[in-house]
Amino acid sequence: MDHAYWGPHFDTGVIDALLIERKVEIANAGCTVETNLDAAELCRRTALAIADGKVIGWFQGRMEWGPRALGNRSILADPRRADMKELLNLKIKRCESFRPFAPSVLEQHVAEWFEEDDDVPFMMQVFQIRPEKRPLIPAVTHVDGSGRLQTVSQRTNPLYYSVIDTFRELTGVPMVLNTSFNENEPVVCEPRQALDCFLRTKMDMLVMGQAVLHRADSKPIAA
Repeated sequence: MDHAYWGPHFDTGVIDALLIERKVEIANAGCTVETNLDAAELCRRTALAIADGKVIGWFQGRMEWGPRALGNRSILADPRRADMKELLNLKIKRCESFRPFAPSVLEQHVAEWFEEDDDVPFMMQVFQIRPEKRPLIPAVTHVDGSGRLQTVSQRTNPLYYSVIDTFRELTGVPMVLNTSFNENEPVVCEPRQALDCFLRTKMDMLVMGQAVLHRADSKPIAA
């Protein structure tokens, strides 16, 4: 088994029906909705938003099976920002300050950024980040210089890989901060749960299937 994407999947029709059903609530929350975006545009807008310091709810494909969010029910953010841990806890997570957030890194770039080199697709190992790289990714560097990484393969999750690769093209950093899509509750499973979490927290953007939701105070990324 080389991936954990064995959980439920919800097609575009289910997501679009939910957005129509909740359109008044979404509008009253000051959010706008765009639908029917193709995969390349979804990844481009997501990577641009992450690079701009926004916090993204990312809901795609089959849910991960197991204890970690692995890029299908995840909250994504910029690992380069020293204040991102505080921003995430302020906007959503409310975790203890000592809890680190994890890097999702393109598998072919592990050796450049970590002292070990191995496949870690299930985010179950901790590697030491190279000392010269630690100042570049403070949001995912623990106090002892380590990171609990997830390696991302184009073969097992092409969409998530594309987001990270696009972020790499923009910033030179082949990883994003990845934490579970939840707010002191079980990880979201269904589109309704993802939308509820997005609306009651201060997430900047929700990317769910082929739809993108933006908050009014978070400018949409131009097409």
